[in-house]
Amino acid sequence: MSVPGVNYDYHRTLDMERNDRCTCCVRTMKWFPVLFIVAVIGWSYYAFVVQLSFFTVSSVAQRIIFLLFYHIVLVMFLWSYYQTVFTEIGRVPSRFRVPRADLDRLVQATSEEEQKQILEAFAKELPVVTRTLNASVRFCEKCRLIKPDRAHHCSVCGVCVLKLDHHCPWVNNCINFTNYKYFILFLGYALLYCLYIAFTTVAYMELIWTGKIDGRFHILFLFFVSVMFAISLVSLFGYHCYLVLLNRTTLESFRTPIFRYGGPDKNGFSLGKASNFQEVFGDDRRLWFVPVHTSLGDGMLFPTQSHHLVSLANEAASPVASVATGNHQVCNATVVNASDAITSPIPQIQADFKEYVNGSKTTASIESHE
Repeated sequence: MSVPGVNYDYHRTLDMERNDRCTCCVRTMKWFPVLFIVAVIGWSYYAFVVQLSFFTVSSVAQRIIFLLFYHIVLVMFLWSYYQTVFTEIGRVPSRFRVPRADLDRLVQATSEEEQKQILEAFAKELPVVTRTLNASVRFCEKCRLIKPDRAHHCSVCGVCVLKLDHHCPWVNNCINFTNYKYFILFLGYALLYCLYIAFTTVAYMELIWTGKIDGRFHILFLFFVSVMFAISLVSLFGYHCYLVLLNRTTLESFRTPIFRYGGPDKNGFSLGKASNFQEVFGDDRRLWFVPVHTSLGDGMLFPTQSHHLVSLANEAASPVASVATGNHQVCNATVVNASDAITSPIPQIQADFKEYVNGSKTTASIESHE
């Protein structure tokens, strides 16, 4: 005789165990690219130090110079890589989480405008100046929180991440506010590592290729591998240097930030090349190229160009100015027009945007996930 509910609980337990095993397998497989990089570095160490420096280079002075500079570059390379991989992602603080009561009201709302008003009311004290395409506060359905400026939901990590650039499988981590400097240094030192190996082995590669030195296939292979990685790293490192100088993330280069006052602007966070560089690398020049945290800010508040901010004092006294893009009204606000000075974000006030976003579960109030 079967007991009601027992069979259901048994199958439910089996399903949970299968899901746990699948999750464990997926997490393990995510480390394969990292292990591959570590294995390549380990093999290159053997090829350069043992096969080249000890078995091939005859001059003691040259051997010392080779090994000295090699280990300096290697240490900086590994240090940067370690910091990129193991630095915790920047998580959104709890004060951005929408309370349960507001979530219930949001679900029960009967119109797009009502949803926008609920989110605006909660977010009015939060320092956010960016919006969705429909001009609503950026809300994450999965994390149930207001997204800070430049924060996005990572589908791999399953959380909203501060100043998300992208999720990189080669480091099994999100490249974000907390480790973006480390990632840039990792690319730079990796490129320097490959170039150093290529230039120091090229002369011996020629001797091996012509048969003047026997049995040094590791050196020959090391040269081609270093050149191959260097070619791929040049474009990636150059692209991210370009983004740093523009104070732009990879996501922002493909999806233009939309500001509450001023509308879409790819350069809305740009402060000038020198200031943009300092935003990531800090203002202490001695630590620019050392993989320690020196980035400015907290990952939630970002300086913006002044025309994206509103003068609260003038708003009550001045007529409302309209800013339009194309045939659609994007923003009604009193715009700060004093200068091009860089100003920090201020708390939100009421706005009136009128655009529609497709593919949102709670219509226009919720931004689609990355």
